[in-house]
Amino acid sequence: MHKRKKRLRLSAVLAVSALTAGGLATLPFTALADTAQNGPDASRQQDFSAAAARYHIPLDVLLGLAYQESGWQSHGELPSTDGGFGPMHLTDVTPAMMAGNDAGAAGRSDLAALAAKPALHTLQAAAELTGLSPEALRGDPAANIRGGAALLASYQKELTGGTSADAAQWYGAVARYSQSTEKQAAVRFADRVFATIRDGATGGTDDGGRVRLAAAPSVRPATTQVDRLRLKAAAATAADIECPASVDCSFVPGSAAGGQVSNRPANGIRIDTIVIHDLESTYQAGINTLADPKNAASTHYVMRSSDGAVTQMVPTKDIAFQAGNYSSNLHSIGIEHEGYAAQGATWYTEAQYEATADLVTYLAGRFGIPLDRQHIIGHDNVAGPNSSLVSGMHWDPGNGWDWDHFMRLLGRPLGGPHATPSIGSVVTIDPPFADNVQTVNVCPADDPTGATPACTDKEQASNFVYLRTAPDATAPLFADQAIHPTGTGTDRINDWGSTAQSGQQFVVADVQDDWTAIWYSGAKVWFHNPDGENTRTAYGVKIIKPSGTSPVAVYGSSYPDKSEYPAGLGASTQAPLSMYTVPAGQAYVATQAPAATDDYFTSGAVVIGAKKMYTVQYNHRVALVYADDVTATTATHHWEDGGN
Repeated sequence: MHKRKKRLRLSAVLAVSALTAGGLATLPFTALADTAQNGPDASRQQDFSAAAARYHIPLDVLLGLAYQESGWQSHGELPSTDGGFGPMHLTDVTPAMMAGNDAGAAGRSDLAALAAKPALHTLQAAAELTGLSPEALRGDPAANIRGGAALLASYQKELTGGTSADAAQWYGAVARYSQSTEKQAAVRFADRVFATIRDGATGGTDDGGRVRLAAAPSVRPATTQVDRLRLKAAAATAADIECPASVDCSFVPGSAAGGQVSNRPANGIRIDTIVIHDLESTYQAGINTLADPKNAASTHYVMRSSDGAVTQMVPTKDIAFQAGNYSSNLHSIGIEHEGYAAQGATWYTEAQYEATADLVTYLAGRFGIPLDRQHIIGHDNVAGPNSSLVSGMHWDPGNGWDWDHFMRLLGRPLGGPHATPSIGSVVTIDPPFADNVQTVNVCPADDPTGATPACTDKEQASNFVYLRTAPDATAPLFADQAIHPTGTGTDRINDWGSTAQSGQQFVVADVQDDWTAIWYSGAKVWFHNPDGENTRTAYGVKIIKPSGTSPVAVYGSSYPDKSEYPAGLGASTQAPLSMYTVPAGQAYVATQAPAATDDYFTSGAVVIGAKKMYTVQYNHRVALVYADDVTATTATHHWEDGGN
């Protein structure tokens, strides 16, 4: 059962990502209801006000900048992944941090070359400007805010000769605060700060306080100021680069062995899914690995943690071997993120979330991909392609990816009311991320950075609910048949088999007191759900049931029948997953409309079968069933009154 906490503080990893610009602190911002700014909860608001007054900065500029840098969080005396401290993300990258990085030789070399750059030592500059000690600037949020304000004011004075009371006149100083040496990245950072100023924001801090930035829709920043910074233009990129204008994007060709040249979707191979991954490495080390000609994997995009910069490595028309399932690769685009799944939310910055949301929105618009959790999935949600490979499927981006926040950035928040579920209704799993603190067991094998020397229980903000065999907190965790053929499930961070994740949809099998049961992996499993606080009621989705009295076979791929392949091509193997079925009497939710089976060959040949298959939310992962084996009905309004 998860633990509710009003305050959340996660340890930041003492490894440093490859930096060039706009480093952001580590925790994604979670919006809270607006509250009056008085009493003890208003202390950080007052710290911002005092610093803004001291250095003659418009308060909304300082608040908007800090929101983009940290979501107004402090994280104690721990640095972010890119060496930044406190609400203002003052950087102080030390030799100890460099020595602690375990990104491999390529990553260490890349970081060492950056260690002497002034952009990595803004904390020292702030110490000189304020007279405050580096220790105070690292650990005291009020001092950190004062230091960041002094630094921003110094940039403004150098640029304009003074400190204007007009927020619009601070655009150039904000762009410089990003520490980017490239104009496009600095502009993108400043644009996001001023978008926050225009829209406003309200949120909680990690010390239990509240901060409010009132909307100022009339602010029109002096964007031409950035020309005075004399930043370099982005390097020339490949002609086939595919990114929205809001994303700082470059192109590095991926390994030719890691994919296939194709012509999707013009050749009849649809693109209907976007897969979110993490690299399990730093940004540059990941790019180096994926570009290695000997590497047999690839991805379409790689996203940096510190500032949301993107490297495209495979054109979207081509197939990247990124999901561990060729049938999934055929129809998806992969986006890798700098980070390590075992370290939870630490690596997933607001910059990453926002840049990824821009990229996903752009791709969805181009290819007609619905912006929902059924078409925007994690690598940990991809089906295992065959019986022997299910247990070894990757589990990134893991429990720390805030799906609820990400879907809001896409403009498609998880919908439906929180209400006590009823049997036969459909629920969307949706625990409140920041408050949903789960205990997970992390072992050295789960954490390539070496930061976990022994198996350790850790409390992390999480995107899932644990599933049990009975409506009791002491009941065993459900054991997925592929991972645990015998025994019980575990709370090991890579054990996806006993968890249901935010945005996934299931049919309610039973309700008992504060517990809800769902059909999951061929079984009835239970999770704690008092008053429906961890779910939203869904309707308008397709409920899939066996059409007869026999269990329905479940598949991990969607290939035509062998007889449908032309002579000489060879047929991909289509066999059911031996450990799974959909028993009669159970029901599951279709994540996509039934689609024809298909296959692709490097020669350019496309084979499309006569049969269709539904993709369903079978367990933590999706699976496929033949449309002819099931019946489909539409879920209608089926919740009890009193939801919200």
